[in-house]
Order: sequence, then C-alpha cells, then structure tokens
Amino acid sequence: MRALCWEGVDSLAVRQVPDPELRNAHDMIVRVRRSATCGADLPLLGGRLPFLAAGDVLGHEFLGEVAEVGPEVRRHRVGDRVVVSAAIACGSCWYCRRGLHSCCDNGGTAPAVTESAWGQPTGGCYGAPRAMGGFAGSHAEYVRVPYADVGAFAVPEPVSDDRAVFAADAAPAGWMGAELGEVRPGDVVAVWGAGAVGQLTAQAAALLGADRVIVIDRHPERLRMAERHAGAETLNYEQTDVPAELRERSGGRGPDVCVEAVGADGSSPTPPSLAQRFAGRRAGPVDDPFAVREAVHACRKGGTVFVSGTFSGFVDTFPLGAVMNKGLTLRSARQHGQRWIPMLLDRMARDELRTEHLATHRLPLEQGAAGYELFRDRADGCVRAVFTPHG
Repeated sequence: MRALCWEGVDSLAVRQVPDPELRNAHDMIVRVRRSATCGADLPLLGGRLPFLAAGDVLGHEFLGEVAEVGPEVRRHRVGDRVVVSAAIACGSCWYCRRGLHSCCDNGGTAPAVTESAWGQPTGGCYGAPRAMGGFAGSHAEYVRVPYADVGAFAVPEPVSDDRAVFAADAAPAGWMGAELGEVRPGDVVAVWGAGAVGQLTAQAAALLGADRVIVIDRHPERLRMAERHAGAETLNYEQTDVPAELRERSGGRGPDVCVEAVGADGSSPTPPSLAQRFAGRRAGPVDDPFAVREAVHACRKGGTVFVSGTFSGFVDTFPLGAVMNKGLTLRSARQHGQRWIPMLLDRMARDELRTEHLATHRLPLEQGAAGYELFRDRADGCVRAVFTPHG
C-alpha cells in the first residue's frame, strides 16, 4: 500500500509499505478515508524525538471504513464507517477503567523506553516512534487498529467525514482542556493558541457555560476563525500586553481557567511577554514553555492552568514559584479520546459542534509532503491539512 513516510529531518515521501495484517483476535483493519495533520507531528517531522526511523509512517488523526475484523471484535462489521481515537488503550487496565486511556498500561509497544523517559509507561499512539509505544500511522491507505472495540467508534450518518475526522484527536483534546480545566458557568477562560485544539477548547468552554472565552494567537486568519466559529474574543499577542488585557477583561483578577494549546513547537511572542521578561532568558529550541509561563502568570489566584500542548522532555524557566504562591491547580494530559468521542460525535450529529472549517487544505495523499510544509509554516492560512488516500 502507499503511505506517507518520514525519510529524515523535514523530509517526507509517499512510499510503498507492507499492507497491515491482523495480529490478534481484537484487531481490525481500517481503509482510511481521511487523515489529518497535527501539531504533535511537528517534533517528529523535525527529527527532535529519538527512535524515529526512516520509513516510519506518520499520522494519528483518521477516519475510515472497516475492511477486516478479528474474530473477537464485537462492535464493528466490515463496511462500517468509524473514527479511531489517537490514543491506543486496552480498555480493561486500572487506568482505562478510570477513564485515563492515554495512561493505559497495555497500549504501548515498548514500556521500558517510556518508563525510562517519563517514570512510568504510557499508552500508545499511531504514528509515533515504535520504541516509544507507537504503531504505524494513519497517513496510509490502511491502518491496523488494535483493541478495536475500545478505540474505534461508529460515525453517525449525519456527520460528514470532514467533521468526524477531528473527533479522533483534536476535538477530545479541546474538550479535555475545558473539562479537566474545570470550566464552570460564568467563568472567564483564556486559551493560548488558535490552531485546531485551541479553537475546539474555546468551543468546549462555551458549551460548558463560560461567560467569556478569549483566544490568544498572532495569526490574524486563525483569530478570525476563532471569532467566527467559536464565538470567542481574541487577542493578538504581537500587538497587545496579554496579561494586562486579560486582567481588564476579568474584573482585575485574571482568567479563572487558562488553557495552553500551543506546545513546544510554537513561536515565542515578539516583543517578549511579561512571563518571558520575568524568566530572564529563553530556553532551548525544543520544549520552550513560553505560553505555559504566560498562562501561569496571567491566571487568577486559585485558578486552573491546563497544558494541552505537546511536550516531550524537560523544560526550563518554569515559574513554579508563581504556581505555589498563587495557589494554582496545574493539570495536563494526552487526550483520553475513548472517554469523550461518543459524546462529541453526538454533539456533531446535533450540529452543536462543528469542526469541518479546520480542514483548510484538502489534498491527496501523494501531496502529503507539501501538506505538511503548509501546516508547519502556517502558510496560506493553513490550520489543518487533510489527506484522502483513495481519492
């Protein structure tokens, strides 16, 4: 089959790779109809994570049709249209039973590696290095789906492919930021980053009853999209003193909930923000938590900061003193998709949650390298590139 493979630093190519096969009774094979780029792919594309090898298939956000099922698969049949959670989880371990699917004890392929990196093994993910618990990615004609009854979900008939594909990762990540950030009716919520996850966090916060939702970014087209589709207020951090403006819009206190949806691959504000000036120096080019620092400084005393962005290792200049002295709650997670996808699909079917506008660029799989270049550089207004392997 054809698949979009990592060839080296900032180099992708469509290659012929072996077709996936059922490996155990709970597997199924999905024929991909849509797969989307994601900011979590950019450190991989840039070669900044270990263990990635030439020929590895990228991608973890996808939707398709069931092509083959193992004998123990009960919820799906050949021909069903399904969206698949990016988080690979068994559904039965201690963590899965508590809704913490991305922390699954059995979803990764190399627990010793992730345990040495993060202290404990975590669940797997499509399109990640195999040594870090990943499986072959979704930018391909077909994908093997382990634990199919746990990780795949039937898509309601009214929901289009372009809407449903974002239920695999971006929509549950956005909902997670709002729900685990404990957004309550009447809250003021600030979201750093107007990409797909930031916009969907803003939508989730509004659906949970937030009084004001403010999205912070520097790309005018993304800010306009957040205003139009999420109903959010917006701030351009290149033109505004963000902490001061957030205090002005929150009764002088600061936002109740601050969600960071930028990650390690975002570009730092110019001129430096208050948080950067406080830190006194920049961290290295990888895992610079500039948006996390600003969120911590901007959040009201006793508020909550939730980190949704992808970070892989250590960070420097982290304002732990502000977290402690302001009495903040700091939370983070990789998205537990299995926990929220059914609810999100229901909201999509009722037209309460719309995501298709995020697919700003639709390309055949053969143009995958060009799609990632657009996405990486935020060129031509690209928020997400979506690939169609079968035309």
